[in-house]
Amino acid sequence: MSKKNKDGTLKSLNKGFRVPDTYIIIFFVVCFAALLTYLIPQGMYQTQDITYMVDGAEKTRTVIQDGSFTYALDENGQPLKQGVALFKDGGDTGLFNYMFEGLVSGDKWGSAVGIIAFILVIGGAFGVVLRTGAVEAGIMNIIRKSNGKEAIMLPVLFILFSLGGAVFGMGEEALPFEMILIPMIIAMGYDSVTGILVTYVATQIGFGTSWMNPFSVAIAQGIAGVPVFSGATFRVVMWVVFTALGCVMMMLHAKRVKRDPTLSVAYQSDDYFRKDLENSQTEGKVAKFSVGHACVLLTLVAGMVWVIWGVMKKGYYIPEIASQFFIMGIVAGVFGVIFKLNDMKINDIASSFKQGAADLVGAAMVVGMAQGIMLVLGGSDPTAPTVLNSILNGVAHAFAGLSGVIAGVLMYVFQSVFNFFVVSGSGQAALTMPIMAPLSDLLGVTRQTSVVAFQLGDAFTNMIVPTSGCLMGSLAIARLQWSEWIKFVWKYLGILMIGAVITVIIACVTGF
Repeated sequence: MSKKNKDGTLKSLNKGFRVPDTYIIIFFVVCFAALLTYLIPQGMYQTQDITYMVDGAEKTRTVIQDGSFTYALDENGQPLKQGVALFKDGGDTGLFNYMFEGLVSGDKWGSAVGIIAFILVIGGAFGVVLRTGAVEAGIMNIIRKSNGKEAIMLPVLFILFSLGGAVFGMGEEALPFEMILIPMIIAMGYDSVTGILVTYVATQIGFGTSWMNPFSVAIAQGIAGVPVFSGATFRVVMWVVFTALGCVMMMLHAKRVKRDPTLSVAYQSDDYFRKDLENSQTEGKVAKFSVGHACVLLTLVAGMVWVIWGVMKKGYYIPEIASQFFIMGIVAGVFGVIFKLNDMKINDIASSFKQGAADLVGAAMVVGMAQGIMLVLGGSDPTAPTVLNSILNGVAHAFAGLSGVIAGVLMYVFQSVFNFFVVSGSGQAALTMPIMAPLSDLLGVTRQTSVVAFQLGDAFTNMIVPTSGCLMGSLAIARLQWSEWIKFVWKYLGILMIGAVITVIIACVTGF
């Protein structure tokens, strides 16, 4: 809860305590991870390749071999505890190496290098688009023509983004949309929180309740040994229920903020967007909607359609999508120069690209820092001796002997917590499902239910974990601090998690 100060700022009731900056929080998590390396011995698994069918095509995945866990041993034959050093040379990871090593880890296909580059490229591309002034002109044109019915757009957008998460695993792809929709939603009298809810949060609800997501459901079911995309009826109902629940909570928040904008946790940070719009109107920067503006917006629409087509039909991922948006930014800039939008000249294409990328540097760095947590724990390679592997094995043994319903719920809780360390849906499936699937057989939980627990746990906590590059990118676009976002989203997430627990219980009781 919060109250207004005399200067109009929001202050926490708990004696002015302020949640630390995201960078500080991640640093403390890194320190905690480093402490675990001194307390928990390192372990490893053997792996095997399995095959499964997706849409008639055979897929192969390397997974953990059940029952293959062993501890690494020291020279005395005891489980090896090897605390991470404060600093290491030779490209290894010590406690204070986490920043650089996290930033350069991975490859162009994923965390951290790929996502960092993706964030910077789309930030630059949309910097060019925003420089043309077409977005502001389009926003004002929509508001003028909506005649007070703009609220209808919110649930429609929420459902569409949730569907995107369910059908093709939409996540990072929501970031470009947010650059357009968040300013528009604020201009309509709502707040950036509403903008994040109808875009990023909706994709995560769809992602977690999907019946056909190739990046989570297909992989998890393939690893668990159940027919890929089976159980669709249960999951479609689950998607409808959770999408409706999320949409209703979003609309209640939106109406509350519409009545009194000062109630929003984003009231201060949204002032940037409000002033930008006011200045544009006062200084005449929001020009009358023109052919040039229409060309830029059509470029955006065509770019979005191209991206969706590429993801669904060609399997495009981070490298291709980033390049698609780069092309879109160049084309938008050319239109801006041709039609002299906002007095735009050719050098403005470069300067606005640099500014757009600079606006998202902070979010890009968080992605690397979060990956540093994984590196301090030894990395995510199941065949290498790491503390993370030992934690995973310990949790599996802790579940032994529990009743089916309790075990199912604890599987969901475990997947939710584990998602903090491994945000990637496919990565989490590859690490946890080879253990959870056979464990479910011993606990009286169907493998299909263990997949449901994985789905819900993998997605919902993406709304809160600061290790999620997508979340931090969304907050950066909205210019909203993670600490402020938490003040709102914990209740929203809490209701969804209660619904998730109920869902897992129903699945257990019905033998789904």
